[in-house]
Amino acid sequence: MIIGPYINGSAVLIGGIVGAVLSHRLPERIRTSMPLIFGAASMCMGVVLVVKLSHMPVMVLSVILGALLGELCYLEKGIGKLGSKARSLVEVFVKSDPGDRESQEKFLQSYVAIIVLFCASGTGIFGSMHEGMTGDTSVLIAKSFLDLFTAAIFATTLGFAVAVVAVPQLIIQLLLAYGAVFILPLTTPAMQADFSAVGGVLMFATGFRICGIKIFPVANMLPALLLAMPISALWTHFF
Repeated sequence: MIIGPYINGSAVLIGGIVGAVLSHRLPERIRTSMPLIFGAASMCMGVVLVVKLSHMPVMVLSVILGALLGELCYLEKGIGKLGSKARSLVEVFVKSDPGDRESQEKFLQSYVAIIVLFCASGTGIFGSMHEGMTGDTSVLIAKSFLDLFTAAIFATTLGFAVAVVAVPQLIIQLLLAYGAVFILPLTTPAMQADFSAVGGVLMFATGFRICGIKIFPVANMLPALLLAMPISALWTHFF
């Protein structure tokens, strides 16, 4: 029975709601410092995944081609529009004080970052596929602890729109978990390692974005996850 995606989705939903409700009671120093901690944690998790790679050229080529494909498709711009619509949808039901919110541009930058962090992280994708094949929920449960507090902190500035991310996250993870039965038998340990390494690069870039160090176009890099395993298989076959 698949339960990991439901636990992870519930963590984001609860964290988003609690953070939005307590936004005025949480000290500013916590709201300012904690995203830096979350960004550092994301980068560390990314490093752990990257060092497990099997073929470095595969990781580099996947990231480059994936980012190029994402740029050509204006993927991040599309996700930004979805983020704007999600914010408008939430504001229909929840009234917020505009003076307490970030500017539209900063909101979208932060919103795209958490969408990638919650929905497209290497840990979430791998954890979903892993549970689908083995029934082991430990990866997604560990991710849920981080997502719970991350959602709560970001909801103090982004509002209830953070809780909305739980919906696409749940859908994506369920599709991956149930689809893993058909995908993983076609893969090799090397392909899985290269896939995880590419996910680690995205998590590392997301950490930079969350910390505000550099605004990487993380959403435009998502196609790299689709290219990682096929490129790894071709690399192994020819080299």
